[in-house]
Amino acid sequence: MKPINQMREVVVAGIGTTRFNVYEDKQWFHLGGEAILNILKDAGMQWPDIQAAFCASVYQGTGSGHQAIKEVGLTGIPVVNIENACSSGGSAFRLAYQSVAAEIYDIVLVLGMEKMPRGPIPSTAFRPFELQMGFNVQPANYANETVEYMKESGATVEDFSLVSVKNRKNGALNPNARFQKPVTLEEVMASRMVAKPMRLLHCCPLADGATGFILCSRDKLKSASKAVKVASSVLSSGVYGDAFYPSALVDSVKFPAKEGMTEMSARMAYEQAGIGPEDIDVAQVYDTMAPSELWDIEKMGLCGKGEAPRLLREGKFNINGQIPVNTDGGLMSRGHPLGATACAQIYEVVLQLRGEAGPRQVEGAQVGLCHASGAGPNSSVTILKK
Repeated sequence: MKPINQMREVVVAGIGTTRFNVYEDKQWFHLGGEAILNILKDAGMQWPDIQAAFCASVYQGTGSGHQAIKEVGLTGIPVVNIENACSSGGSAFRLAYQSVAAEIYDIVLVLGMEKMPRGPIPSTAFRPFELQMGFNVQPANYANETVEYMKESGATVEDFSLVSVKNRKNGALNPNARFQKPVTLEEVMASRMVAKPMRLLHCCPLADGATGFILCSRDKLKSASKAVKVASSVLSSGVYGDAFYPSALVDSVKFPAKEGMTEMSARMAYEQAGIGPEDIDVAQVYDTMAPSELWDIEKMGLCGKGEAPRLLREGKFNINGQIPVNTDGGLMSRGHPLGATACAQIYEVVLQLRGEAGPRQVEGAQVGLCHASGAGPNSSVTILKK
C-alpha cells in the first residue's frame, strides 16, 4: 500500500440510514437493504456502480453482509464482513477508505447494521474463566471505571447525569433517534440503580438499525456539492498496562502504558489529518454510558484531563457551544445497534459538514471527529473535512 501522503483523496459521496428503534417485524437484512437504497439515492448512483462492499455487524452471524445485499441484488462484487465489537462500523469504514485511497477500487459501499438481542448485551469477548467470573456484565465494568474517574477528576454523579440530559435534548432534534424525548436532571438522578453509581438513565439504550455510505474517488462523484473528504481513518487496539474495564483490563502499576489505546488512536488520526484537536468543530464521542463521554472527550484531546465535567456544566459541549459533542443524541439517545453505531456517528458528522442537520446544525462546521471503542479492546477514530 502507498504511504499516506501518496494515497488518493477519498470522499463520502452518499449517506443513508434507517431510524434506530426496536423492530419486531424486521431482520437485519431488511434494515440493511433499506439503508443501501437510501445511500444510493443520496449519492445519485446505481447499484451496478458499486465495486465492493464492507459490511459491519456483531451478532448477525455468517455472511450477514451478503444477506443484506441480497435485498438489493447480487452482482458478484467482493463482500467483506467485519466484526470488531462496537468499533465494527469504524473498522469497515477504514477498510473501505483504504481500498479507494490505494486505488484498488473507485466506488465502494460501507454498511453497518444490527438486530440487537434483547436484554443486557451478552458479550462473548472474554475468555471462558472471565465469563464464569462475570466480567461480561458491562454496566458493572463501566461502574468500576466510573468510580476511578470520579476519584481522579472529582466528577460527581450529577456531572455525568448532565451528559444524559444534554444528549437526550439533542436526540429530541433527531428524527432517527430511538429516544426523542428530553429528560430532566431530576429524572436521571431518580432512575433506578443498575450498578452503583450507574443508574438506568446513565446507560445507553440498545436498538436495531442500519447506516452506511458510498466512498469514492473525487472524479467518480455524481454530486460534488455533497462530497465530504475523509481526512483520516484510524483503528488501534489495546496496549499493555492501560486499563479498559469493558474488556477486563486494568492498569499496570509496575509497567504503566505510556499512551493508552484511545489516546493513541486520537493522536494518529490528528497526525494523518494534519490537524490538532483545536481544529475540531463538531465531535461524536463514544458514550455507551454517560460518564464515558466525559473521559473520552479528554482522551480525544478536546480538553485537558479532568476538565470535561466543568466544561460540560459551562455548556462548551452543547450544540451552540465551542465544541458540540454528540449533536444527534449520541448512543444515549440515538441508541446502540453495535455494528451500526460507529457508522451513525460518521453519518451525523457528514450531515453537519454538509449543513443538513436541521435544528441541530452546528453553524460553520468544517471539520468533524468520530470516535468509537469497544471490546477487544478497539478504538476507531475518523476525521472528516468539508
